[in-house]
Amino acid sequence: MAIHFPKQRLCIGVLLGLGAASVQAGGLMLYETGTDNTGLANAGAAARAQGPGTIASNIAGMSYLEGTQVTGGLQAMFGNFEVDYDAGTNVPGSNSGNSVEFIPGASFFISQQMDERWTLGFGTYSNFGLSENYNNDWSGRYYVQNATIGGLSLVPAAAFKIDDQWSVGIGLQAMYGILNAELAIDNHPEDLRNKQDGQLKYRDEDWGFGGNAGVIYAPREGTRIGLSYTSEIDLNFEDGLDLRGADQVYQPLNGVKTKIDATVPQTVTLSLYQQINPRWAMLASTNWQQWSQFGEIYVQLDTENKRTTTLDEGYDDTWHLSVGSQYQATDKLLWNMGVAYDSSAVSDSKRGWVVPMQDAWRLGTGLTYALDAQTDLNFSYSLVWMGDMPVSQSKSQPASDPAQVSGSFDNAWLQAVSSSMTWRF
Repeated sequence: MAIHFPKQRLCIGVLLGLGAASVQAGGLMLYETGTDNTGLANAGAAARAQGPGTIASNIAGMSYLEGTQVTGGLQAMFGNFEVDYDAGTNVPGSNSGNSVEFIPGASFFISQQMDERWTLGFGTYSNFGLSENYNNDWSGRYYVQNATIGGLSLVPAAAFKIDDQWSVGIGLQAMYGILNAELAIDNHPEDLRNKQDGQLKYRDEDWGFGGNAGVIYAPREGTRIGLSYTSEIDLNFEDGLDLRGADQVYQPLNGVKTKIDATVPQTVTLSLYQQINPRWAMLASTNWQQWSQFGEIYVQLDTENKRTTTLDEGYDDTWHLSVGSQYQATDKLLWNMGVAYDSSAVSDSKRGWVVPMQDAWRLGTGLTYALDAQTDLNFSYSLVWMGDMPVSQSKSQPASDPAQVSGSFDNAWLQAVSSSMTWRF
């Protein structure tokens, strides 16, 4: 994009960095939604149909739920994302700190069997987004200091049992999205040096809408094959730029209305549930997510001479493979376990500082204990291991060499601990 007003060029660059931040901060679709699926690393998610949490993975699974069932879940997620700089960094600053320390979560699902064929349900959960908090004076502060992007989904749903082998389901997904970002502004224009940084803040909320659909085929007792689909959801954020402590050269952009449009990717999941014997069941899933479309975001500046651009972050579609098992240890105790691999949406050369993405391994396990015939209690744990993630980014600046921040997130990981209860009436 050609910018023809030099005094505003640096601030526009910061704005475009904000646009990229909205992409990368949201570039993580979680399978952990505060249910027993956490302990299975998503294995069999679209075919299990073992509780109303199936609304989040395959709505058709409600056809297998009798009477009224309710699941409520709580989840805590924490991680290790701390930067180790290398010799390529020429921007002075402190260490980054751990940018992902604690993220709470909750979910709620209910299903109601209406008759032998129809089941209605509702679910609310969040499986999109992430929050990060770096030290405000870290060397990468001109890319991001604090950022949050997330989506809370509300899903009314219906499932229909065609016959003993086929079930279908459909739902409307309403997502409440939020984008909040803070970046430092370099107050060193042209020949001025050693001035305190300014800050740019941006915050907005929006509702986006999409649809979910699924089908389950059971060729024989103990075998289920599930296929589920979630559509893309457009989130359109718009807020006035809030520049604080910024040099006078940037003030023409203070309060300027800025629109950032992003798309939550569509997904397809294929799963298998196979009962081996009364104690053992095997599960597997494969999943596709269209992150390549999410990597293109539209940014518009509402100035006197309106400027627009489309940012292409060069994202790739991702694939997920998982396998798991369930072991009925006693009449009351069920043990879940699973392992999964997710490909990365970005290559090493395109990885950025704002919540970088990487191929990941998931290990999950959990226990479900039947308190009585109507009540189950589940505890689950998941480790998401991403390892070392090298990043090197630079920004041009007036009258000096490009500002470069280079290093690596060493031994990066996320962990999730969830607890849920299911009641049957």
